[in-house]
Amino acid sequence: MSMVQIGIIGVVGALLAVQFKSGKSEYGIYISVVLSLFIFFCIITRLNIIVDMMRTIGSYINMDTAYIGTLIKMLGITYVAEFSSGICKDAGYQTIAVQIEIFGKLAVLVLSMPVLMALLETIKEFLS
Repeated sequence: MSMVQIGIIGVVGALLAVQFKSGKSEYGIYISVVLSLFIFFCIITRLNIIVDMMRTIGSYINMDTAYIGTLIKMLGITYVAEFSSGICKDAGYQTIAVQIEIFGKLAVLVLSMPVLMALLETIKEFLS
């Protein structure tokens, strides 16, 4: 699906959810969750392109494949955290949304530690 199609589906879904929020607010939340899941699955279909390009870049620069895997995991954590946080915000649970965002940031920080240590080791070797 193209960006225009996803944009149109998003706007129509949002208008439909707003329409239902005035009468039965839970239907508006259900519509937004289903719409978000639909867009999420459309994004997953495009993820193969990103993974293939990351592998190609990794082969060009002769880099350890573990770093590419780590970058993909970071991308996934970031997207899932934003996705679930947005749903919680739409449902009116801002406190839970903020906690999900904090957990996502900490998870990315934990994943980045081995990459940071490898970078520091490389700098240390250059300075020695």
